Amino acid sequence: MSLTQQETLAGWGNYPFSESYTIHPITQGEWKQAVQNGNFIARGLGRSYGDQATNTNHVVGIATKMNRFLHWDAQQGILQCEAGASLEEIISVFAPQGWLPMICPGTKYVTIGGAIANDIHGKAHHVDGSFINCVISFTILLANGEVVTASRTENADLFMANFGGLGLLGVILTATLQLRKIETTYFKQQSVKVKNLDEMLAALEKYEHYNYSVAWIDSLAKGSKLGRGVLTVGNAASLADLPPALQKNPLQLHKKSALQVPFYLPGFVLNNLTVQMLNKVIGFVQNSSKEFIHYEKFFFPLDAIHHWNRGYGKRGFIQYQFVIPEAGGEKTLRVIMEMIAKSGCTPFLNVFKKMGQGQGILSFPFAGYTLAIDFPVTKGLKAFTEKLDKVVLDAGGRLYLGKDAMLEPAMFQQMYPQFEEWLAIKHKYDPENKFTSDIGRRLLLS
Repeated sequence: MSLTQQETLAGWGNYPFSESYTIHPITQGEWKQAVQNGNFIARGLGRSYGDQATNTNHVVGIATKMNRFLHWDAQQGILQCEAGASLEEIISVFAPQGWLPMICPGTKYVTIGGAIANDIHGKAHHVDGSFINCVISFTILLANGEVVTASRTENADLFMANFGGLGLLGVILTATLQLRKIETTYFKQQSVKVKNLDEMLAALEKYEHYNYSVAWIDSLAKGSKLGRGVLTVGNAASLADLPPALQKNPLQLHKKSALQVPFYLPGFVLNNLTVQMLNKVIGFVQNSSKEFIHYEKFFFPLDAIHHWNRGYGKRGFIQYQFVIPEAGGEKTLRVIMEMIAKSGCTPFLNVFKKMGQGQGILSFPFAGYTLAIDFPVTKGLKAFTEKLDKVVLDAGGRLYLGKDAMLEPAMFQQMYPQFEEWLAIKHKYDPENKFTSDIGRRLLLS
């Protein structure tokens, strides 16, 4: 196995770009060989938004060929698979058998290794927590070439540090997962249109008995309309819930979409006028009158458009996601939304929800409010996000490292004071600092 020529890599946001050497190991022996010389990071399907899986002038191991299912317990719903397997592959095989992944983020094109590295979360975080809650154990290739098992009872420090650990502790080779038993692949949903932030927060409380909830917020609304949008809530539909027409094939898979953005759109396409138009369309779609919706549209609406990230043009975009405590959260949200509306940095997609308790050492979630905003990259964006960072920090919040592309190390350390505990575990298992990445160097984690 040899290195390729340097390849231009980026995260889903197409910012920043990196020249990295890539390899495609397909056996455990090839992974061991790949990490011998160090300066190495594993990469899955590239759905982290920033520089989490790039490694400028160093080696990136593409894990997608390590995607086999190793063992399936059909009674308990426990799957052992290689870490390069994706949620899409798991759904395709096991949904028709009555099982879905317990934790689904906004895209199904995520490998299990990447799900662990970023400790992904979904619409039901306030109920189900993040990805750590469905992982029973995993095997990991360490810097010394040893492969060990990590779980809550075996190498527990290594287990906890890998969730949100950005792949900087080793290469996840296999994982044992608990899937969720389902009767149908449909969800029973309700959409609630709200006029402003006060109504949005009140609606979150009113409908908190639903397992799944997420809100779209109009990113350009101001004044008395600030925070207006649509809250969508839902629960898994049982077979008895479904109308007769849907009961005929209750576990059907979604048809593959042929829609795609075929090339990078010119930068001038995305401006305040087009965003206003898109917001009206999104608001109409989100405020759906459909009572039953298939899992694909419920969990993964943007997956229907392949390469949708090209819509931001070659300049790329960032997704700025933060979480803040619920106490004082309304005031902070209002300040941040007003800052965004006045910034001149055109925001596109704003997704808002409540989160539950977090667990991993560097995991992003904790109980509170989270807002994710897409910003096209412009000259003034970095200076603006630094202002947002300070407001988030002063509120006791932090950014999602799995999506970050601009955070400075001093700010990171204040947002994640537990970083010293994580670094001690990094030093224990990777004393020569063999596992590196661009975000690792940027945040002084490698």
